[in-house]
Amino acid sequence: MSIVVLLMFVALFASGTVIQVFAADSLRADGHNVRTLYASYSAERGPILVAGQQIAQSIAVADKYKFQRTYSNGPLYAPVTGYFTLDQGNTGIEGALNDYLSGTSSQQFLDQLNAVITGQNPKGAAVELTIDPVVQQAAFDALGANSGAVIAINPKTGAILAMVSKSTFDPNVLAVHDTDAVISTYKSLMSDTANPLINRTMSGDLNPPGSVFKLVVTAAALDSGQFTPDSEFPNPPQLPLAQSDSFIRNSEGGNCGGGATASIATGLRLSCNITFAQVGPAVGERTIAEYAERFGFNKSVNVPMASTASVYPRGMTAPELMLSSFGQASVRASPLQMAMVAMGIANGGTVMNPTLVNSIIAPDLTVRQAFQSSVFSQAISKQTALTLTQMMINGVANGAASNARIDGVDVAGKTGTAENGQSEPYSLWFTGFAPAHDPQVAVAVVVENGGGFGQSAFGNQVAAPIAKKVLEAVLFR
Repeated sequence: MSIVVLLMFVALFASGTVIQVFAADSLRADGHNVRTLYASYSAERGPILVAGQQIAQSIAVADKYKFQRTYSNGPLYAPVTGYFTLDQGNTGIEGALNDYLSGTSSQQFLDQLNAVITGQNPKGAAVELTIDPVVQQAAFDALGANSGAVIAINPKTGAILAMVSKSTFDPNVLAVHDTDAVISTYKSLMSDTANPLINRTMSGDLNPPGSVFKLVVTAAALDSGQFTPDSEFPNPPQLPLAQSDSFIRNSEGGNCGGGATASIATGLRLSCNITFAQVGPAVGERTIAEYAERFGFNKSVNVPMASTASVYPRGMTAPELMLSSFGQASVRASPLQMAMVAMGIANGGTVMNPTLVNSIIAPDLTVRQAFQSSVFSQAISKQTALTLTQMMINGVANGAASNARIDGVDVAGKTGTAENGQSEPYSLWFTGFAPAHDPQVAVAVVVENGGGFGQSAFGNQVAAPIAKKVLEAVLFR
């Protein structure tokens, strides 16, 4: 009996230690923790700031929760702020940095203690974002009524300048203090076929990247030393798909540039599927996978919200490898991922960690955390990056990405038109950066549902003009 009682005490001690020490932060951060939720309402939650202006703040109300969350221009910033609700958890910055905003982080213990001693009302910390309001609005307007996403990043630092996802929603409708109303609204948003609660810039089911993935294959081909931009491949008007009766064709029909052979440079400039269906197997799945993962594929990235990992699968069959080499088969990517690819090329081969957070500021205005850029990976060499940049400039200047041209500016870019199924509308892409030789911004755009054109539109027709407007918003402020 003594041994049993002793073991019970040991188990209780171990359980208490795990909960109080090791699991405390994760339990406190859990958006479904009702105790933490009520505690966070009893304090004045810190604001979320863009360029010094509050896009989310808490206002005093005459009910048991004391404060209610309000959002300025909620639909514009919804993918960034997320929502803060009574019963349905928290998302976006509201969820990822809940401990700072609610004033319950370990770094704010002295702030809490000071509030108790002085009799002041407890307050959470403010979170200043890297978002540029002009660029955010330009991206929102440029995307228009399309379903899709736009993300813009400073390639030298990783600071996210714009994060727009549509269809969107107004987080104010989920911040009310009427539980029944919140649940009803949440269910309505969840059942909406437009999926407004999904932040398409970095999460959800993701889209096949189509021809923007050719940048990764080209990077692998060049950086591995196996090939140069001038390496030639046979150039038929159609190419038999391995182990199949099907054929691979270029998006506009015919061969790539008219010659008997086509170089990698020509294949990228004109976005030729037939060329890359040969380049991919020649480079090899293992090498492409290595470089894809250097750029961030198969990994979740915290911005601080955790992204859905983009996918470059391993163990593919011969036909899958051919199709994956121009971004089809089972390859999937988010705009965040393709912006990281563009960022790496723009930044001399170095991919920076993307982030939304510029600083975290305590109620006494002391900076608890300040943004410091950090390296995600050295994806490719500087020389490979310079070579790829010129190839992308050619693609915009006189190739398949021509609708991203900006007068007086060298734009480096790549379009994509991805198939989703035999009768499904295309996913339309663009990724790139400008100015090409001193990049200030890298951008990625995806437009879902074919931009309303089904299978009759191309990335250059729909996505490239959207990206152009975002680039101009940064360059011509």
